[in-house]
Amino acid sequence: MEYTREIVAQYDRQCIRVYQAYNPAIAKEAISLQTFGKNFNVHRMTWIKPSFLWLMYRSNWGTKKNQECILAIDVYQSKFNEIMQKAVLTSPDSKRYTGMQWEKAFDETTVYCQWDPDRNINGNAINRAAIQIGLKGNTLREFLDTGICRIEDLTVQVKKWNEQRKNGKLNSKNLPVERIYPVKDKAIRDRLNMT
Repeated sequence: MEYTREIVAQYDRQCIRVYQAYNPAIAKEAISLQTFGKNFNVHRMTWIKPSFLWLMYRSNWGTKKNQECILAIDVYQSKFNEIMQKAVLTSPDSKRYTGMQWEKAFDETTVYCQWDPDRNINGNAINRAAIQIGLKGNTLREFLDTGICRIEDLTVQVKKWNEQRKNGKLNSKNLPVERIYPVKDKAIRDRLNMT
């Protein structure tokens, strides 16, 4: 199946919202500091996800071990757009590169992207892709230092929504409202195979 590939997210004029799931120690510290602290490992790649329902699928609505706390991270659009300038797909299906060019770009970047089928409230695949963005090295450090506008803990709300979902009473209109985030740069669109 061919999926529509666009970044779908909640955003306003200043920020775009991404999601992550963490254990309570990392999450509590992040809420307190409004960035990530000593419990967060800056030497590993971290993946940010603009699709709320994709993260719900990945974390099983915050019930998987070490993914119990759901954080919404509002990232300055200027920083997010800067990050996307460095992004390289994790597999060589870009319109921009040949195999050798992709390998070189992949080895040199600090931002990785992959597309996965986005999900509905029950975890079933839908006819569009959700992007995951992996950050490491200097890009991750810059993101932590200057990219985050605010961090919100959605854990309690997610638990409530999950109970409603399991009882067949979740109204999807109550979930985060996401729409296509405009990526107009043709080089980025080609590199990330966006349609």
